[in-house]
Amino acid sequence: MSALLRSPILALALLASASAQAGSCCGGGSGANVLLPKTSERMVDLTSSAEIYDGQWNRQGKWEADPAGSDLRQYRLSVAGAWRLADNWQASAALPYAWNRNHYNQLQSNTSGLSDAQLSLWYETFDNPMCVYKVRSPKDLQPAIYLGLGLTVPTGVSPYDDVKDNFDITGRGFYRLDTNLIVDKTIYPWTAALQLGWGYHFERDVNRDNGTWVEPYRKQLGQRRNASLSVGYVIFDSNMNEFTTTLGLSQVEEDNARVNDIVSHGTSFMKRAANLAFSWSSMDKDWVIKTSWSHAIQGTAFPATDIYSFGVSHAF
Repeated sequence: MSALLRSPILALALLASASAQAGSCCGGGSGANVLLPKTSERMVDLTSSAEIYDGQWNRQGKWEADPAGSDLRQYRLSVAGAWRLADNWQASAALPYAWNRNHYNQLQSNTSGLSDAQLSLWYETFDNPMCVYKVRSPKDLQPAIYLGLGLTVPTGVSPYDDVKDNFDITGRGFYRLDTNLIVDKTIYPWTAALQLGWGYHFERDVNRDNGTWVEPYRKQLGQRRNASLSVGYVIFDSNMNEFTTTLGLSQVEEDNARVNDIVSHGTSFMKRAANLAFSWSSMDKDWVIKTSWSHAIQGTAFPATDIYSFGVSHAF
């Protein structure tokens, strides 16, 4: 299978994390990054998304179109929950299900299955909500800072399982440990968030590659780095419900993989995207409805995609 067919599969596991959405005040986030409001004990989140592919960037960063008539897309539904463990500690878990709908050259494929699960543990460095309406002292400028650990569990179908072709794939097949940092500040009506992450893939044994039995070898995907920066504006209605519009930029990149502890050159990639999001939260901060659009603007050895998502969170 050519690299052109393989590359779209990567995007399903690399959906850029949403911003914290003023997490210390109203919670929210994406299905893989659910943050509890400071005053809540638990949360459930349901997020759906559609990822539509439009060509790819080659290794030189030049965009190349898919063959005429191609239609590559993936739909996802993620169920997530978050729980408060202690005053400043919370944990979350997300399990996505993916539907692949692809037409490429003369190949048509419609498959579905679980994608890779996400487990997270967060520590809040603050004791009270950090959102303010007016700066009266230097303390009011202090942001909400979250420190997190995440674990990706390969529950999806990967290239190393019994697959007919790459369009069957719904996961990457590797455990990954992430360290995360979120810095979030709201001074109404403005809100801003910075998110940074670093990921380490654990090595695994491989004896099957894209459905074909191969001589056993050890493989480790490269280190992952991601970053996003967003700025939002909040409008209140007469009932003090919040409507937030957010603009952001995000980037994810991964180093070359290693095979039998030897660098496999040409396996690194990068994707940069612009993001637009709208959210509504109730006055009591127990309901959040959000929708977003992520448009890939540049990449290296990565598909060009548009991701549309819609989600609902409820905190208790």
